[in-house]
Amino acid sequence: MTNKNFVRRVTNGKRDILEEFITLLRKNKVPFCVIGGLGVNAYAEPVVSLDMDVVIIIDRLGDISPHLARMYKVKKYPNSVNISSPFSDLRIQIQTDPRYQSFIGRAVSRDVLGYKMPVAAIEDLLQGKIWAAQDKTRRLSKRQKDLADIMRLVETRRGLARLLPASLRKKLAI
Repeated sequence: MTNKNFVRRVTNGKRDILEEFITLLRKNKVPFCVIGGLGVNAYAEPVVSLDMDVVIIIDRLGDISPHLARMYKVKKYPNSVNISSPFSDLRIQIQTDPRYQSFIGRAVSRDVLGYKMPVAAIEDLLQGKIWAAQDKTRRLSKRQKDLADIMRLVETRRGLARLLPASLRKKLAI
């Protein structure tokens, strides 16, 4: 079984929503990069997730919004646009927090579960996970997953531990 087939099975995909979304971005020449847990998967041992977090050039969101509305169910939140489809359990979250915009310029092409796409640099992924882990408005279970993702990155590249705030180094016993 290929990685893409695995993703479609895990997400109960009747269509390849991930491929459709990536194709939409590329066809419209919208720069983007993968962040979040799937981004971490590009550098560390993969963990199954039903979420794909991406950053796009925010000024280009209006260019693809009509396509998104036609193809998917779209919900807007203060710092994200969330996309879902009845054809897959995969959820795509476009991060609109401006802190993530610079990640796109440093992204590198990586394999993510059989899909070749731009992924935030490992240091940027770590920074995003630090922001998420320290965000008291997020559910505790989400922040715990962020801490686990931080550990996955640090175990992959030990030198990253120096970038962690002292409070997180202490919490993670690093």
